[in-house]
Order: sequence, then C-alpha cells, then structure tokens
Amino acid sequence: MNITVLDGYTLNPGDLNWKGLESLGNLTVYDRTPAALTVERALDSEIVITNKTVIDAKTIGSLPRLKYIGVLATGYNVVDIAEATRRGITVTNIPAYSTMSVAQMAISLLLAIVEHVEYYAEKNRHGKWSSCADFCYTDFPLIELDGKQFGVVGFGHTGEATARVASALGMKIAVTTSKPQDKLPEGYVKMGMDELFASSDVVSLHCPLAEDTFHLVNAERLSKMKPSSILLNTGRGPLIDEAALADALHSGQIYAAGMDVLATEPPASDNPLLSAPRCFITPHIAWATFEARQRLMRIAVENVKAFLEGHPVNTVN
Repeated sequence: MNITVLDGYTLNPGDLNWKGLESLGNLTVYDRTPAALTVERALDSEIVITNKTVIDAKTIGSLPRLKYIGVLATGYNVVDIAEATRRGITVTNIPAYSTMSVAQMAISLLLAIVEHVEYYAEKNRHGKWSSCADFCYTDFPLIELDGKQFGVVGFGHTGEATARVASALGMKIAVTTSKPQDKLPEGYVKMGMDELFASSDVVSLHCPLAEDTFHLVNAERLSKMKPSSILLNTGRGPLIDEAALADALHSGQIYAAGMDVLATEPPASDNPLLSAPRCFITPHIAWATFEARQRLMRIAVENVKAFLEGHPVNTVN
C-alpha cells in the first residue's frame, strides 16, 4: 500500500516522526506540493494525505489507484467531497484535536489587546521604564474583563472551551447557537446574532464556514457593535469581510480585533488588516502547539489504520 503525504511540514517541521504511518505502508512525505505536481506525486498511491494541498475533482479523476484521502485538519474544504464520494473514495478528517490550543489562542489574543504585555516588555528592554519619572506608566487604556460580556458565535467543542476560559476570568457568557437554552451551561444566555453583536464587549467566532456564514461579520453587523468592543476570530478567515473590519478599526466603530486566520493565507501584502490600527494577527498557529500536533498525528495514523482494517472512522463522506 503506497501512502503519500503531500504537505507534511506544518504538522511535522522536525519535532515529530512519521513512524506510525511508515508501519502501515510504503510512505513518501513531501514538505510541500505545488498544484502542478500533485498528480505526479500522488499517482501511484492508494492513500493520499493532505493538509492544505487542494485535491479537486480533476485531480481525483487523474488518480486511478486512489482509495483514501486523509485531511490533516478538521476542515476539509480542500477536497472535492462530492467527486470523492462518487468514485467510492473514503475521506477522513481530524476532529477536535486542537480544541484547547485554539481556545488558548483566542484568550491570548484577547489578553494581548487588553493588557499590551508584549508592547510594554519591548519598551522596557529599551529603557522606557528605567527613564520613567513615576513608578509606572501607561501608554494605552488597560481593560478589566471581569463582568464584561463574552459573546460566542458557534458553540461546538472550541466555542464551549473558549467560553469556559472566559467565564473563569469573570466574564458573562452569551451564545449564538442552534442548541436550546436548557442545553447550555448554567448562567450562559442564548441570544440571536444581532443581539449578541450589539450587547457583547467581546465577540469570538467559532462557527464553521458555510454559505450562510460567509462574511458573517460585515459592515452592517460591525455597525451594531459597541465602540469599545473587541472582535476575535480563530475560526475561518472568510467569516469576516476584511475590508469592512479594517474600515471599522480605522473609524473607531469597534475598539480592536484579534485573529489567527485570514481569508487568504498567506495574506497578500496589501491586506487591509495588516495595517489596520489595534488589529492583532497571528499566522494561523492556534492549532500548532506541540501537544495538538502530537494528537493530530496520532489520530491521522488511527484513521488510516481503521480504513485498512475495513472500518473507517472520522469519515466526512
């Protein structure tokens, strides 16, 4: 059985190993695969594993030996699921491997915005505190989170985990979800989308990307938010109309934004959010803690093993 990993570097830049997959077949791992080489590299493989390398209908049709596609992520929009299903090809993903890591990043972005730790640490390395006339100085407003409303859009594993951390900081939790109120933790309040955006001090996005959530955050919705509010996105980049958010930050319509995802990754150098004020952006690394990547690798191996044994798990088609 030939197994090809098309883009393994982000999962394993050298601190993990591929022994689990090596034990299941003849393994070839590429750090990255440009689109023009996808078919050539996967041609002789029954099992192809991808993270962000696109496997579209044309590619699937060009791989006659292909029986299984494993996606090294929770989202699987890089695969043409309909075509894979039509051809009897099993597709799997890796669910819930990075729940706490992503929740940790969402709260890290929030704390970066309200406390400015990195800013002050850098200034003090260059002597600003040493030359200060007073025992302390503040260049930005510092914000206490206790008692403020934390709005969660999407209450799956990650949304729920992020809400728990925010609650531990003393924040009141509001949720937009399809779940009924009596299925939410005690004290959490279910709200409609517009009410949540209008009343929350912080809004954190954790919903999947779909037709009805594309540009969920647009100019109209941003106009409903408080001027003091903070928007967080560790979900999917296209949930936000980036030009509208940049305008809202420049105009002071909202106070700040923190995000780990953008609509195009890596972003173009002229992406308006890269130069927007009070916009804190990390390079899609919420998922990438060592522990989460270890977990992802283990589940990826288990997925392939289950497929080979005839009872596939974590299938998405």
